[in-house]
This record gives sequence, structure tokens and C-alpha cells, in this order.
Amino acid sequence: MKIAGKVAVVTGGCSGIGQAVVRMLVDKGSRVAILDLNESAASALLAELGQAALFIKTNVADEGSVVAAVAKCMAAFGAIHVCVNCAGIGSAHKTFGKDGPFPLAEWNKTVAVNLSGTFNVARLCAEQMAKNTPEDPYGGRGVIVNTASVAAFDGQIGQAAYSASKAGVVGMTLPMARDLSSIGVRVNTIAPGLIETPLLGSLSAEVLDALAKSVLYPKRLGQPREIAHLAMCLIENDYINGECIRIDGGIRMPPR
Repeated sequence: MKIAGKVAVVTGGCSGIGQAVVRMLVDKGSRVAILDLNESAASALLAELGQAALFIKTNVADEGSVVAAVAKCMAAFGAIHVCVNCAGIGSAHKTFGKDGPFPLAEWNKTVAVNLSGTFNVARLCAEQMAKNTPEDPYGGRGVIVNTASVAAFDGQIGQAAYSASKAGVVGMTLPMARDLSSIGVRVNTIAPGLIETPLLGSLSAEVLDALAKSVLYPKRLGQPREIAHLAMCLIENDYINGECIRIDGGIRMPPR
């Protein structure tokens, strides 16, 4: 799918990977609806991007919030061709540890945002994509790119909820691609490794250096723009469908 002239929805687009995706889409000629909760970060981003971007305060885990956001995007831009789901949260609790069993509320919140939130946005964007005029002889109408994590495969100690939520995103990739094939919508998933985002921002320089050295090659943290570049490739290459692609420098995460 050609990106120029298209309309994209990006969740978590005010920071990290999501922001890099937004910038790259705009650079390639797309208009972007940014679904996020961070209003202060949105103000600075919109001042830079101008009329090409629209911020809609959205809780991806809330059905009504996403229904309203999609309606605002349609009213402003008239269509949705691309959906890139980057919104996500982390959690760190052992299944059972010195503080007791994993707090169920934390489990539910992590799964609600990372897994249910991804599906919630994808399904509602797909509904709008079905209305698009096909842009090729094969009926292509849209592209969905979801974000998982290498934790879906190599979950570490304390990552039960996070890993389960991301494994769910991986697991629904092929069924969603099959479900949406009849309307010409492709679905793929990116599984990033250790990326230099706000999620890692609280770690010390020493810890970040150790993490970088654990990468097979190159021995550094990944950059959000590298994940965004892969997202662009998945949008533009019409023959990639139903796939989950790791982008992690070859790392395989140890238990801790």
C-alpha cells in the first residue's frame, strides 16, 4: 500500500515507538490520528506536525473511548487506511514472591491495555477500512500493524502479565489476518527487543549499558526509528501478511 495520501491511526503515538511511527508516516505524506492519553506531549508534537496530525485523547482499553476516537478521525480525515498499535504498559511482579501473589488488578490492567486495547482499536479500524475503495486489483483496503515484544517468546522473571499480553498479540495475528482477508486488510505484528524508549528511561546508565552488551549484534539498544522503519515496510509490502517479525539484534532474553 502506498503511504502518501493515506490516513493512519497510531496508538501510543506521543512517545517512543509510536511517536517515531507518526513522524515517519507524516514524512511519507500520510495524515495521522494520534490516539494517546498524554495531552502535554501531544501539544508539542502537533505544533511540529501541523495539519497532518490530529490528537484524540483515548483510552484504548475502553470501547466507548475508541468508538469516539474513530468517529473523530473519520469526521476529520474521511477514511482510515492504516492502523499501527503501539500503546502499551509494563508490569513487574512475580507470580508469587516476597510481596505475595501477583496482584490481580495489575494483571488485568496489563492485559486490558496491551492485548484487549490492541484488539479493540484494530477491530474498529477494520470496520472503517472495509468501506475503502480497493487500491489494487486484489481488493486491498487497509493494513494493521500491531506491536508485541520479544517478551512474548523470552519472558523474564516478573513478566508473566506482560509476556502473556504480548504473546496474545502474536497469537491473534494470523487469525485476524484470516478474518480480514475477505475485505482486503492485511495484519502483521512487530516484536521489538530492547528499544531506547521511555519504558527503559527509569533504568540507570549502568543497567542500560549491560542491556546493550547483551544484544548479539549490534551491541546497542534499538532505536524507535528502526521499529518505525519496519512498520513502513509492512505497510508498503503487500505480500507480507499474517506474520510476526522480531527486531531485536538477535537477542534471546535470559531468565533475569
